[in-house]
Amino acid sequence: MGEVAVDIKDVSKRFRLATGKYNSLKERVIHGSRTSHEDFWALNHVSFKVNEGETIGILGRNGSGKSTLLKCICGVLQPTSGEVVVRGKLAGLLELGAGFQQDLTGRENVYLNGSLLGMSKKEVDKVFDAIVDFSELEEFIDGPVKFYSSGMYVRLGFAVAVNVDPDILVVDEVLAVGDERFQRKCIDRVKLFQKEGRTIMLVTHSPDQVRFICDRAVVLSHGNLMTDCLPGEAVRIFREGLLEEDGTLAIGEEGAGPTSPIAVSLEAPNVEHPVRLTYSVHTYPRAEEVSYLSTGDTLTIGVGYHASIATDDVVFALEVHDDNDSTIFRTDTDIMGKHFDLPVGPGLVNFDISDVPLLDGKFTYMVGVQSRGGVLYDWREPAGSFEVMYPGKTTGTLFLKVNANLLPPEVHSIAVLAPEELKHLDPQS
Repeated sequence: MGEVAVDIKDVSKRFRLATGKYNSLKERVIHGSRTSHEDFWALNHVSFKVNEGETIGILGRNGSGKSTLLKCICGVLQPTSGEVVVRGKLAGLLELGAGFQQDLTGRENVYLNGSLLGMSKKEVDKVFDAIVDFSELEEFIDGPVKFYSSGMYVRLGFAVAVNVDPDILVVDEVLAVGDERFQRKCIDRVKLFQKEGRTIMLVTHSPDQVRFICDRAVVLSHGNLMTDCLPGEAVRIFREGLLEEDGTLAIGEEGAGPTSPIAVSLEAPNVEHPVRLTYSVHTYPRAEEVSYLSTGDTLTIGVGYHASIATDDVVFALEVHDDNDSTIFRTDTDIMGKHFDLPVGPGLVNFDISDVPLLDGKFTYMVGVQSRGGVLYDWREPAGSFEVMYPGKTTGTLFLKVNANLLPPEVHSIAVLAPEELKHLDPQS
């Protein structure tokens, strides 16, 4: 990385909120023109640096201070204390419709936005066709923007921002408004900017975008900088914070925590259902500290049972589903080659899953018990659920250990794995 492109130095931003309004004549006489105010600090002593050519993501839930920070960086707002130093030409795409004049046409707004970004009319003339082509608004460019849809606003705003040749591109979460195809188009342009060594600051609610695009990320919460680290770790901290604030870290709810009791009456000996399931439990490293396991951890799922009759050749089954209720894994003790003969009474069977290959998501598991011949004794769906958080940049559902090698350019090396019809190119074959 090169020199520092954006330096945020101990930035705080205060807004004064009116807390009392006097509507009646009596209140106005008593209080006069005085109005009570309350200070709201949108940013509290935020400091970090962005190097030239670096792409940084900014994560945080609504009200965390993300947009206020970007406005301070772009010069739309002035910090109450601290300072922001920007080195290079900056183009910002903030909230939807920012910088657009409703009664002007799209064409006129392109020139207006270009001038606000420091471009002359001749400079805008040179890139005007590229802006219209990128935005795909040829049919509407001479119509008033007050009739534009939210997606059209985003297209035009982003097209202007990326075509003014900025050194630093600042993009708020408005990209979530565009359709999926246009979002891919925008990401492709961001990738091109990265190859060209430009600096990018991106606010998004998509953890996958942060992992895929960014070199590092910061997390804001209630105006405070929580962390500044690698994207995967920042996503983990962001999601962990969401769980804490939503109150979903509590353990012990049926089907949602490490322990899930299953209500079952242990009736007299039953030939048709000689073994019944009584509870499920799962555990993993740091289960008492956090409500999630990390990719690569060991997950143990325990299945409690009660046998009303001594039963031989009992098979226990485990099934795991993703949050779309699709089966991603199923196994049973017969497949594993395990042979269980159960005496009368209670017991526990553990399923140990080492090196869990799952990425971010919430997963549910089902457990069952049956005879080796396939007669079902009992089944619980779902029996419990667990959450996985992955600190790296890989996305998807499964973590596969993958390695890539570039083969030497010699023909005989390529021919080793080439189809038969290409092997004749090797003079030694």
